[in-house]
Amino acid sequence: MTYQKLTREQIVQRVAKDIPEGAYVNLGIGLPTKIANYLDKDKEIFLHSENGVLGMGPAPAAGEEDPELINAGKEYITLLTGGCYFHHGDSFTMMRGGHIDICVLGAFQVAANGDLANWHTGATDAIPAVGGAMDLAIGAKNVFVTMEHLTKTGESKIVDRCSYPLTGIGCVDRIYTDLAVIDVSKDGLVLKEMVEGMTFNELQQLTAAKLLDGR
Repeated sequence: MTYQKLTREQIVQRVAKDIPEGAYVNLGIGLPTKIANYLDKDKEIFLHSENGVLGMGPAPAAGEEDPELINAGKEYITLLTGGCYFHHGDSFTMMRGGHIDICVLGAFQVAANGDLANWHTGATDAIPAVGGAMDLAIGAKNVFVTMEHLTKTGESKIVDRCSYPLTGIGCVDRIYTDLAVIDVSKDGLVLKEMVEGMTFNELQQLTAAKLLDGR
């Protein structure tokens, strides 16, 4: 059978569907920030940025950027009615104090037990950039990961055990890739859905950790 991978835009659209009404959500640097553009406008969702913003909206239209309003990735943002900004220390208190319902992070690797590696590949020429990821990985009530299923060289990013330095231990709850949506459970990695036209065996062959079919 033939299948088509999701685009990066389609991945974040899929994540946006799973964010519930009333949730306080931190969108990590990179791909996760695009989720803000696809949230259901009929839902009241509070987007948090670790540099001290709560109540972010979608990206501004071209020419309407405000240099005073950026997210942690230094991208221009908008502020919804009732939104606010505050001290960086207060922002991290929210993250570390368990006040964030969901954080969405990118990853280099996710292990079968939910370990997360997303700040350093261990390569000598790599620039480590942990930012607030460790605080979010442990402080948020739910951790979602968005990433391509495979590296550029065709290796699985979902592994039995991470070979890169860890960001958090056993912290990931759900993985969204360009091929599948996978939950991390006490029984292992549970497949919830995959792209049309793909078989379970095909997905398993591309995944370096055992999958359970939970569809």
